[in-house]
Amino acid sequence: MSNPPRNIARFVTWLLLCGATTFAWAAEEALHSSEAVPRPPEEQVSDDMPIAGAPVGGDDLARPSAGSKPPAKLSESPARLQVSYDVFKGNIRGATVTETYTRTHGRYHIESVSKAIGLLAVFKPETIRVTSDGTLTAKGLRPLTFTSERKLDTERNTRADFDWAANRITLTDRSGKRTLPLLPGTQDRLSAMYQFMFAPLKNTATLDFHMTNGSKVNDYSYLVTPDKSVSVPLGTFKALYVASPPKTGEDQTEIWLAVEYANFPCKIVITDPDGDKLTQVLTQFNSEP
Repeated sequence: MSNPPRNIARFVTWLLLCGATTFAWAAEEALHSSEAVPRPPEEQVSDDMPIAGAPVGGDDLARPSAGSKPPAKLSESPARLQVSYDVFKGNIRGATVTETYTRTHGRYHIESVSKAIGLLAVFKPETIRVTSDGTLTAKGLRPLTFTSERKLDTERNTRADFDWAANRITLTDRSGKRTLPLLPGTQDRLSAMYQFMFAPLKNTATLDFHMTNGSKVNDYSYLVTPDKSVSVPLGTFKALYVASPPKTGEDQTEIWLAVEYANFPCKIVITDPDGDKLTQVLTQFNSEP
């Protein structure tokens, strides 16, 4: 059986490696992977509506859904959030993400479940569950444990344990365990997205932090631009635009944070050096004070 078209192969590889809200930090690892996957059957696409796994027009990624109603505005971190995203490779919708964030008694728990949909689910029905648990401090989220677990490809499971008292982080993946210095403010791949609700971004021009995926710790640097707007299926939002500086031969990450919803990420785009894009857009946002 021959390999799939390049854009589908790379999308599936990315999906298997990460799982989405996490995708903002993971996509660049998969975009250059050479992992081969089976080719799906030819698509039969209706002319009058998009289906899961079928191409949709570029404008459809941004257009609010018919009858969509913007959620109640949110000025600070809630006690509970339940959100959903659609994930696209180019104009192909290939995954959904459902996430829950809760905070109680000075602690937090985040769970993210990513599932392939449509034709992608036919030949690789993977489900990826990612969790982050930790404490709430004056500076926001302080992770204690991070896990990334796959239903099928279990050898790719990873874990990170944070020891803030000893300033050490223990990473666990298929290569085994190793301990590294734990730098101040380090986030995991999931908590990093929710830390935007706590970060002092007003009048901030740059944002720098450390993040782990359970296998390694990377440094990230972004430029912050205020007074933007963004349209997603859930509606049109005032936004902070957070983007990595463009560099020749490297991926660029762009994130739109909804300023009237506690700077929650409502759209994320990864563009690789060839111009191919991975896009994640908010489709559901429910909060409890």
